[in-house]
Amino acid sequence: MLLTLARERRALFVGGKGGVGKTTVSSTLALARARDGGRVLLVSTDPAHNLGHIWDTTLSNERTRVATADQGYVDAVEIEPHATIDRHFAAVEGTMMRMLPERLHRSAKQHLELAKTAPGSHESAVLERVAELLDLGLSDYDLVIFDTAPSGHTLHLLALPERLTGWTESLLASRSRSERFSAAARGLVGRSEDETEQDAELRRTLVARRNRFARMRSAIGDSAATGFLIVTLAEKLPVAESLDVAQQLSDLGMTLAALVVNRRSPADAGALLAERREREERYVTELAQALPDVPLVQLPLVSRELVGEDAVAELASILTASPAS
Repeated sequence: MLLTLARERRALFVGGKGGVGKTTVSSTLALARARDGGRVLLVSTDPAHNLGHIWDTTLSNERTRVATADQGYVDAVEIEPHATIDRHFAAVEGTMMRMLPERLHRSAKQHLELAKTAPGSHESAVLERVAELLDLGLSDYDLVIFDTAPSGHTLHLLALPERLTGWTESLLASRSRSERFSAAARGLVGRSEDETEQDAELRRTLVARRNRFARMRSAIGDSAATGFLIVTLAEKLPVAESLDVAQQLSDLGMTLAALVVNRRSPADAGALLAERREREERYVTELAQALPDVPLVQLPLVSRELVGEDAVAELASILTASPAS
């Protein structure tokens, strides 16, 4: 069922409470799609970064190939917050230095250094990178999978494109008014070619930013192309948080494509696990009744350590064979 979902969608966001196995599910689904012939971009937005540990390799802010299978492959990226912020502000600084007179360069650089630690700077930089990688994934890959941070952070991030698109539109409207006044002033006092080019460059920067966020907003809202998978455990707190996330996704206009209940206890491995399995059934039933139209997949607790491609492949075979209920 999940492999069918991966074939049908162009982008999947995998989320849920911390510690439920989001990275494991993201990796196994990516490998399953690659072995099905798909080109997959796998992106971690979680600052904790377990993606490289699961693949037993060092990942970075740029693409690294972690698996090749027949016609398919998996490229992986771990969005590094500090590298992303430095890259983001370097681009901003470059634009500002070209636009500002030299006497203001020093104070502008000091301002940008302070801005790096300002509230919202991390989110803005990460969102820029997510939007870039979504564009890249939709252009050059069959599927892009985002292994996301714990629920609250991810939901906030997904809500930002709507707000930032509107904010950038307001900036562009302000620039248009300013340019009309400037045009009138030029008729009276004249204006240098450098000033005119600076205005044009700022407008190009704002338009590119607006368009990138608009594309991300459009992709998130396209249920035929994009879906969200909630990974959870059959326990009280993860199930409660999963139901809350489902409601918030609905409010964002994003489709909940599937529920994955991870690490189900076996019923035939002793009294302790059998008792735990019976208790888990109540929470699985609660999820199924609360979200009756959402496919629900259950994955078993496995004994081996999930490190390396062989381990990921073993779980991938289980994941793709698991029927929806």
